[in-house]
Amino acid sequence: MQHVSNLVDPFGRRVDYLRVSVTDRCDFRCVYCMSSDMTFLPHGDLLTLEELDRLCGAFIRRGVRRIRVSGGEPLVRRGIMALFRSLKSYLDDGSLDEVTLTTNGSQLTRFADELADCGVRRINVSLDSLDADKFKAITRTGSLDKVLAGIDAAVRAGLKVKINTVALRDINEFELADMLAWAHGRGFDMTVIETMPLGEIDGDRLAQYLPLNEVRANLARRFTLDDTNYRTSGPARYVTVRETGGRLGFITPMTHNFCESCNRVRVTCTGTVYMCLGQEDKVDLRAPLRASEADDLLDQAILKAIAHKPRGHDFVIDRTGIPSVKGRHMNTTGG
Repeated sequence: MQHVSNLVDPFGRRVDYLRVSVTDRCDFRCVYCMSSDMTFLPHGDLLTLEELDRLCGAFIRRGVRRIRVSGGEPLVRRGIMALFRSLKSYLDDGSLDEVTLTTNGSQLTRFADELADCGVRRINVSLDSLDADKFKAITRTGSLDKVLAGIDAAVRAGLKVKINTVALRDINEFELADMLAWAHGRGFDMTVIETMPLGEIDGDRLAQYLPLNEVRANLARRFTLDDTNYRTSGPARYVTVRETGGRLGFITPMTHNFCESCNRVRVTCTGTVYMCLGQEDKVDLRAPLRASEADDLLDQAILKAIAHKPRGHDFVIDRTGIPSVKGRHMNTTGG
């Protein structure tokens, strides 16, 4: 494959990281992510696995070096391992540096070994509580035991696990220190994330919102947090926890955005590329994908998208409400 590294946005940021959602469906109904009676997209609206592979190939040809597969819950997509097997060929020939996965962990007992065989080396597992009853309340349909068994399966398969936890006021607020100790005790990095105003949900999102400066202050009562320059391809800012030796990341889209170093775009399961999670700027890639077997139209659409990538997002959350809430849910946009 010929590679042309020309995905540079108007602000000089090189886009080398693609997050691609493979489904809007999920076997959980997390209270901060979706409503309890979600209506999912018709199957015909979703890109086929072959189209997803072709789309990823077009981005790789243009200089993307890292791909994260997300959802919904990506492992509930029927036949999804075919995509991972195809992406492995790009890892094998050096076109890609890594393929990673964000998952709720529910399907890892089934797929951890195969993911490792396909060249996946690290995964992010979304886990918001280690209390079984609280976990059930947050996810509505999830089983903590099943997720913990999936994490164990991932470890046995040799996958590096990072725990992603959404900070939720009065829900898991006072459990985060214990979760951090557990994660670092297992050798896992952990990242805490501020809830984002994406999609209408059943509850009061403002009541859920917990700024991470409060989280950090609470954690600092128990742990010594040392700032570090460590970075991954994502937006987290990391500290080292002196008592455990482990890393803790903070993703703060609300209180401190991370736009100046943004190197990524997101493609939804319907083939819409969002150049910014917190903006509505988007370009349709499904139409050019389906209009021609050649990739000329697709390449043009990708370049158009990068040329319109905004400087930053405009998430706002305050005591007067949430004026910037986006109509799309996180399960549709991709994690």
